[in-house]
Amino acid sequence: MKIDAFIGLGSNLDDPAGQLALAVSELAKLPGTELVRQSPFYASRPVGPPDQPDFINGAVWLSTELAPHALLDHLQAIEQAHGRERLQHWGPRTLDLDLLIYGNQTLQDERLTVPHRELAHRDFVLQPLLDLKPGLTLPDGTTAASLRAQCPDNRLRRLTPPD
Repeated sequence: MKIDAFIGLGSNLDDPAGQLALAVSELAKLPGTELVRQSPFYASRPVGPPDQPDFINGAVWLSTELAPHALLDHLQAIEQAHGRERLQHWGPRTLDLDLLIYGNQTLQDERLTVPHRELAHRDFVLQPLLDLKPGLTLPDGTTAASLRAQCPDNRLRRLTPPD
């Protein structure tokens, strides 16, 4: 049985838009998984240390047969293939892939929290989710639109797709 999973993408190093575009194509090739839709990309100021470049962010909607932890393993393998180094909490990175929502499930263990714990505080996550599915509702019944309306401003700017 396939589950709808929403993945957040972010990068602020080594051609961030190119990193995200390549990651989207890699996500579409995961076993038992289809890419339903891709959001536009957005630029925003970094959360965390201010002495780093702005981020490029987006999201994808996947339909997958992968279990949540198996999907997480694939996300982390893609990050590693892009040279992801975890040197500083919320620091600069070549690629960040977050499992934001997995069906109607809530999970919390040492490796994974779904829905993503920072979802409500990130306009650069919520806006791409709303682009993918305007009526998106979290497992607790909260709408992504209501969270977006209350979200702090991170100077989000929608990017124009390359020609």
